Amino acid sequence: MIVEQISQYPLLWNSLLIILGLLVGSFLNVVILRLPISMEHEWKSQCRELLAESPDTETDNEEIPPNIVFPASFCPQCKATLKWWQNIPLLSYLLLRGKCHACQQAIPLRYPAIELLTAALTWLAGTYFPQTLALPWILVALWLLIAMSVIDLDTQLLPDNLTLPLLWLGLLYSIAPGSPVSPVDAILGAAAGYMVLWLIFQIHYFITRRQGMGYGDFKLLAACGAWLGWQTLPFVLLIAAVSGLVIAITLMMLRNHDLNRAIPFGPYLAIAFVIILFWGDPMIAAYFGMTGITL
Repeated sequence: MIVEQISQYPLLWNSLLIILGLLVGSFLNVVILRLPISMEHEWKSQCRELLAESPDTETDNEEIPPNIVFPASFCPQCKATLKWWQNIPLLSYLLLRGKCHACQQAIPLRYPAIELLTAALTWLAGTYFPQTLALPWILVALWLLIAMSVIDLDTQLLPDNLTLPLLWLGLLYSIAPGSPVSPVDAILGAAAGYMVLWLIFQIHYFITRRQGMGYGDFKLLAACGAWLGWQTLPFVLLIAAVSGLVIAITLMMLRNHDLNRAIPFGPYLAIAFVIILFWGDPMIAAYFGMTGITL
């Protein structure tokens, strides 16, 4: 198998993983930018159809937004189409000194940051799961998590286009050869993950008459349960809650952040997913060893 042969050469293997991660990270930047805009346009179109608005409504003349693939990448500020040498992951940002070649406006630092994050997680997965059939599954899961986390930070939305494929991918992975999670545990994990947050949502709404989270969070925790098994869900929720609290307090101290402001929960579930995926077994074993609990 070609992957096994390449992985025998660490420098080549690591280089290919990083390059793959940078390329995918560049594509994820497009998904993160365009998917919410496309979703909003689709929602408005559906609303107009339901309301049976007349064709001469101004919003009917709204320009159709670009999809994920077409047109080619362009500057969001001046709309200039990027040439190939301006679209090389990370390298183009450095060559252009962080500015658009056409309008000289600053390129947001988030673009190379997402490329670097994707490269780092791709390399990490390739280091932890080399020469295994699990690697392609895990890479796709990590890439989906990166995209949905940034979209959630931007819009407080977790698109079904991303959460549901992650959920079904986790269920299918459970029947793949060598999967550490059995199909039964994956199904129970998906059901329990959804129901736990759904119940918390209902209790919170009953007490406060306010929605404490979105349904996308239910689906993302269901995906965590499908991938990691129902047994890990308490640890996923604990890690997500603690990381969210730490970051919220840090933001409050640094930026005078209002704690009453809604905070997206998806990125913290994604952080917990990654931690449990790579280091969950020793962490859970250490926890039970400290507490003296036996399974």
